[in-house]
This record gives sequence, structure tokens and C-alpha cells, in this order.
Amino acid sequence: MLKTGVAAISGGSSSSNSSALSALNSLSDNVISARVIDVVLNSNSEYFNAVGGWSGIGTIKFQLTEAAPSAQTKNNTKGSFARPLLPFLKNYPLVNEFVLLFFLPNQEKSQISGNGDYYYLNPIGLWNSQHHNAFPDNYAPYNTSAPSMQKSVFDITAGNVQKQSTQPLTLNLNGNSGGTFIEKPNIHPILPFAGDNIFEGRFGNSIRLGATSNVTAEITNNWSKSGANGNPITILRNGQPPTSQTDGWIPVTEDVNVDLSSIYLTSNQQIPLDIAVARKAEGEASTIPFSAVISKAPISPKSFNQQQVILNSGRLLFNTSTDSILFSSQKSIVLEAIEDVGIKSQNGNVSILSDKGNVSIGQVNAAQSAVLGDAFMDQFLALLNSLSQLADALNKEPSLNATPAVAYLMKDSITNIQNQIPNLVSQKVKLA
Repeated sequence: MLKTGVAAISGGSSSSNSSALSALNSLSDNVISARVIDVVLNSNSEYFNAVGGWSGIGTIKFQLTEAAPSAQTKNNTKGSFARPLLPFLKNYPLVNEFVLLFFLPNQEKSQISGNGDYYYLNPIGLWNSQHHNAFPDNYAPYNTSAPSMQKSVFDITAGNVQKQSTQPLTLNLNGNSGGTFIEKPNIHPILPFAGDNIFEGRFGNSIRLGATSNVTAEITNNWSKSGANGNPITILRNGQPPTSQTDGWIPVTEDVNVDLSSIYLTSNQQIPLDIAVARKAEGEASTIPFSAVISKAPISPKSFNQQQVILNSGRLLFNTSTDSILFSSQKSIVLEAIEDVGIKSQNGNVSILSDKGNVSIGQVNAAQSAVLGDAFMDQFLALLNSLSQLADALNKEPSLNATPAVAYLMKDSITNIQNQIPNLVSQKVKLA
């Protein structure tokens, strides 16, 4: 019977254990640790041409950190350079971080010649930090110390002795490719919960493939107040709060209201998102920001606990370069803003349709009917023509002393209105 998991290793024979130890011993000859001296990231690097130009991006120059006699005798064709082991995963180290090196075949007929090159894996978690894991070189020249410690024998004999300095030492993390990485004390790691897969960048950006985890602990999350433990959630977060504390070693959890930009994909979680257009009101309306926009308001964002996608940031931009933006909903679509809402078409039409309900303007339950301008103007113009004819007739009636003067004034007013008829009908807004 096929065995997997614990069962596969619990009944191993002594011969299989011996083979495993032999394989491990063989592997140790091909795996060493090294310090990163430089990283080729662009053509600024002095090693750019030596590692093959653009095809060598990500190659590191390394310095061995342990006695490895076998490393000196291997047919390493590239010298003290190592390429990424996993080219599809660009997780390049910083200068002065440590990596694992693997001596593996290269392009030069390794099966025949025995030649090979070193390939490196991700930086070693020396500080268990996602920000950086660099460490000063204990064997670096004296000029890497503080200026007050950089004194020669002649300086000391002249009375200018070495003094301990409070000036912090700067550690090179970028190399000669011209990097701009700066160590920051307030980049916090993301706290994991049981079963999570978390991918973290060095700058406060992260992806959590997690689940509802309603645990009692010193640090908890704010998305596990509803649903069952194990309900999936995916959180993509870019940027921790600007007010993060400087004790960056303390882990944090995501917060949709203070993180710079977030995307949440939920299943049964309740996300406490503060809506920009929320307003204070009495009763249930106080928790439903959109209650004054449509007659049947949706569930409050803070109460909703079913599957949804949340995008939250300082600004959202939706743009297409070749086709359309489409919105489709089983229920309502709501647009509400604290300031203006604009809808414009540069070359096409703007259509607002309702197959069964009303098109309301001004308020949700607007009751006044809009006038069909063209049809009304036809009838209005006919009425004006009739009044004009009546004014002409009255103007010619000499038996009524006041009639000619009144008829003349009415005739003049009717003519002015008739001249304005084309300007009283919109050329853009059309009603059915």
C-alpha cells in the first residue's frame, strides 16, 4: 500500500536511512553559505559585462563565509559569481545579506567536463525580517568604522586617540548598481495565523492567503468576527500606515482603514470599512450610507458578511485602452460622492433607461412628470398662432376703444415668444 505523509517515513529501514545520510553528505559538498558583495541590477554595475550583460541581471558577487576547501577545487567557471536558482522568482538579495549557494551544472557540457557554476537561493533570514537581513562584515577594513575610531599609530602617539562614537555606522545595502534601498525602523512584519501563506515585500507590501481565525491573543485581526474558522480570505496590501511605530520588529495585521491601498477578497468575513459618504442618522439608516440614494438600500458595508471584493485607497482609477468598462449587478448600483458626480461623453450618447421603474431626478421618489419638450412646443406654438390671429382681429375692431392698444401689446409679446421657441428646447437632453 502506498504510504504518504508521516506514514511514509515512520517505517524506514536502516539501509534507507543510510542512503539518506549518504545523500545528505554528498549534498553538503555542493551547498555553502556566502555573503553578498554586490548585485548586478543594471548596466551601472562594474560587473555587468562580466556576467553576460542583460542576461546576467540578478547575478551576485559573493564572499565565502565559512571554510569550504571543496569550493576552491570545484570547476567553477564563473569565479565568485552566482546566478539566481529560480529565475522566475526575482527575490534578489541586498548587499551584505547571506545566501545559500548550490554548485550545479552550467551550459558548458557539465556532464562531460564536470564544470559548473554556483546558484543562490533566497536571502538567509538572519534577523527573520522581511525588510532586510544584512550583517556587517567582521573582517572589513578599519575604514568602515566610525571616523573617531579611524586613527593611525602616528595619530595616537600625537595624542589624537581613538574614541568611541555615538555616530551610527552605515551599512552598504545597495552596491554599485546604484540602488536606493534605505533601512527603515517602522516596516512591520505581517502576523501569520495557522495555515496562512504570506508573501511580503521589503517595503510594507504583502499578500495574505489566509482564512477566518478567531483566536484570543495579544495581536488579533479585525476580519474574523463573523463566519467560521477556515473560511478563506485574500488580502493584498500596499503600504503600512504612515503613523506606524518605530519598533518595526513587532508584527501587525492588516487594517483596511489605515493601510495605504488594499484589495480584500472575502468569503464570509465582516470587514469594518469606514465609508467616505457615511452620515449620521436615526435608526438603521445610521449604519447604511446609501439609504438616501435608492429606495431599497443595500446591506451596510460594516454588516455585510458574504463574498465580496473591496478596493480601498486614496484614489481609484478605472481605465481601458482598447475596450469598455462594464458594470453589472444582480441588485443595485450606487454612485454617491461628497462633492460632484459628473457623467460626460465626448463623442457618443449618455443614456439613462429604466425598463419598468421610473427615472428620478432630484430625489429618490420624485413625483413630478417631465414634459416632452418637442410635443409640448408643437401644441404651445399652435396656441400662440391662435392668440396671434385673435390679436390681429381685435386690433382691427374700432368699436372697442381699449382693444387696439391691448391687442398690439399682446401681439408683440406673442412674437417675442415665437422667436424664442428654438431656444426653449434642449438639443442634448432627450426624453422618451
